[in-house]
Amino acid sequence: MKVTLQNLTKIFPSRDKKSGKEVVAVSDFTFEIPDGKLIGLLGPSGCGKSTTLYMISGLQKPTSGRIFFGEDDVTELSTENRGIGLVFQNYALYPHMSVKQNILFPLQNLKGKDKMSKEEMLERALQAAKLVQIDELMDRKPSELSGGQQQRVAIARALVKMPRVLLLDEPLSNLDARLRLQTREEIRRIQKETGITTVFVTHDQEEAMSISDMIVVMKLGVVQQIGKPQEVYDDPINLFVAKFLGTPPINVFNGQIKDGKLYIGEDAVMDVTGAEDQAVTVGVRPEGFELAEDGKLTCSLSNVEVMGRDVSVVSTHEASANPVIRSIINADNKIDLSQEVVRFNLKPHKVFVFNAETEERLDVEVK
Repeated sequence: MKVTLQNLTKIFPSRDKKSGKEVVAVSDFTFEIPDGKLIGLLGPSGCGKSTTLYMISGLQKPTSGRIFFGEDDVTELSTENRGIGLVFQNYALYPHMSVKQNILFPLQNLKGKDKMSKEEMLERALQAAKLVQIDELMDRKPSELSGGQQQRVAIARALVKMPRVLLLDEPLSNLDARLRLQTREEIRRIQKETGITTVFVTHDQEEAMSISDMIVVMKLGVVQQIGKPQEVYDDPINLFVAKFLGTPPINVFNGQIKDGKLYIGEDAVMDVTGAEDQAVTVGVRPEGFELAEDGKLTCSLSNVEVMGRDVSVVSTHEASANPVIRSIINADNKIDLSQEVVRFNLKPHKVFVFNAETEERLDVEVK
């Protein structure tokens, strides 16, 4: 089911009666979610991603704009008539019901031509339970399940109606790290097996990048960039997107373009074409550093953290906007910790240059 958002805007009234300033939670969001794809809505708290999800679900009505499921305008349609499955962050299971009863509950409320026989409901519930691999837990209560198992019940309950669109609101944030990894892989498997168009809300960029076909990066209600996860990572449109994606985060420096050279502090680190002389902000991905005895970027060595196949070199530089610089290099490189400085050359495709004031990416070539 293709989902189309046209100029979607949500404005909340001000809580401060004196200022009377309204809060724009989502501003002019236009996007077409392709049929059968998993889309990640990504951004920090308060960026409008959950509000967007709730407008798609019908739980919140947009201030302006339209929502289409396929060719159907569902903007004014109630939640129960949209054919959506919704999974919340806190599972929202009925504690007095068994797993089977929780999964059956949405089917028991169907009326008219959609009403099902008891046998049909049981068969559908078992299919949903098998899909999320909890069919052996059907007689347990939620209190007898782990957090990951409870989340699977919530997903099964959302899937049992065979929804046109599946909506997931930060479904992994209550799980520990290992369960989070396992459950996100399960969500991707389920989505691929069912082919249901899915919208996944998260503030965790690693989650979004690992399972999404496309990601939408948002900030203060405004869409910053839309694209395939790797493409957005490799080609950020502005400094916010560059900083938000990546673990460890991108290293940011105060720089300058002068006479065809890109300077970081006093170091002329690369040649640059396509821009006039100006102050700039330079972003370098952690994997964008190459250790070199005659490297053009000279940093003060602080520490070396061994991470198995890779090594994280921790250093500082007077022009760095971060407290420390993290450079990820191959563990085969040997670093003398008695040295005070470490030198790097930079990989051009891992270096991004931004306007120092607007923070928009500059269309320049570095080499």
